Amino acid sequence: MPPTTHAEWLSLAASLVPPVQHLVGGADDPGGGAVFPLVSPRDGSVLAEVADAGPAEVDRAVAAARRAFDHGPWPRLSPAERGAVLRRFADLVEEHRTELALLISLEMGKPVTEAYEIELRTTINTLRYYGELADKVHDESPRTGSDALALVTREPIGVVAAVTPWNFPLTLASWKIAPALAAGCTVVLKPSEQTPLSALRLGRLGAEAGLPDGALNVIAGQGPVAGRALGLHPEVDVLAFTGSTAVGRHYLRYAADSNLKRVWLELGGKSPNIVLPDAPDLDTAAATAAWGIFFNSGAMCTAPSRLLVHSSIAERVVDAVVERARTLSVGDPLDPATEMGPIASALQFDSIQKHIAAAREDGARLRAGGHTLPDQDGFHLQPTVFDRVVPGMRLARDEVFGPVLAVLTFDTVDEAVALANDSEYGLAAGLWTADLSTAHQVARRLQAGTVWVNCYEEGGLNVPFGGYKQSGNGRDKSAHALEKFTELKTTWIQL
Repeated sequence: MPPTTHAEWLSLAASLVPPVQHLVGGADDPGGGAVFPLVSPRDGSVLAEVADAGPAEVDRAVAAARRAFDHGPWPRLSPAERGAVLRRFADLVEEHRTELALLISLEMGKPVTEAYEIELRTTINTLRYYGELADKVHDESPRTGSDALALVTREPIGVVAAVTPWNFPLTLASWKIAPALAAGCTVVLKPSEQTPLSALRLGRLGAEAGLPDGALNVIAGQGPVAGRALGLHPEVDVLAFTGSTAVGRHYLRYAADSNLKRVWLELGGKSPNIVLPDAPDLDTAAATAAWGIFFNSGAMCTAPSRLLVHSSIAERVVDAVVERARTLSVGDPLDPATEMGPIASALQFDSIQKHIAAAREDGARLRAGGHTLPDQDGFHLQPTVFDRVVPGMRLARDEVFGPVLAVLTFDTVDEAVALANDSEYGLAAGLWTADLSTAHQVARRLQAGTVWVNCYEEGGLNVPFGGYKQSGNGRDKSAHALEKFTELKTTWIQL
């Protein structure tokens, strides 16, 4: 069981010794001696000096993954054997759940209870899901004439580079590495430079679970250096990235400038959350809208950052969201009473404040928050709500990636759909209505990879996740994720 009090978590944090070296070829790798300071957003202190990968370290990690793919046992194990290792991996993550939750909370500010209960649960379930799925993906034998036999087989594509963000450091890493490993690929994982510790620990648990040397390598480093080197590397066959749309464009260029590696992107979002007057429960709709934008300090690519509410019910719904914003407990992420922790970094903290200033300049009305918390250490910001937002405003168009809600109103369903689709993004959307026909019709019209009806952020690992438009391509989760890490081969046998 995890600690239950603030004092217990603080005590555990004081005794924590995190890994700070790369994991390459199954062994600790200190790199060339370069390090970077990892600053905790909870109090601004330096957590650790972490090995900083440059091109040489990236070369070693990719070479280890290439050897493991070309000559090692992992791609040659049966799918059932690979699945068994992934399930042992999940068991070890479960055993070290408290430690991993603490690392996440310290390095990016997620409330530790949410890290334990939500992020680690999803990570464990992801490893188990693909461990169970590994031997249940079938090849094909299309019908031919009596003089031939056709076989269509799925083969692992090779070396996968996974570049993952800081907001869900283990969940989003597991969404990449679990299907890649299940398919028989080998992996180089580069976590965000803001959240290397949990990923470095995860890699060591994978080795302990039985992943052969080089099957899973983890390197810490800066995106413009280590991430760029992975994107340009000629021995990387697939690059899977979750992060900003701007950086996603760089990875497409890197692929074009190198070996035309496959690039799979899960990018930004400006997700609409539509509340119609016939919503089955307006109180639940308002509470969910508030939870969705303030959860994880707003650092969620699917966050319902645009609340589109019918003008006849706008006052009631927005007042409820504002009340929740004003009563939310913001503080130390190691305190179980904290409902919203700090912003993950000084850079992101400054970026959000600029978005708030821009909303004020553009004429949006501030209803709640909008200020820092000077009595708190670290990068703490009040939950923020703006109404009287119109489509041309920057707050209606730009991804803030913070606890800042933009409220827009509409008078007809057609207007709501037009507002929802008026975005370069298309990751997710929410819809609240009691009418079944409206739910189906509007869901089909929304340009989004996921549409939640009378809920938000619900689902399971057996449904795909990804976006339309500039929110990316390909899908994480479900059996569809395996498609990113396999090649289809046709073998035609003349009888």
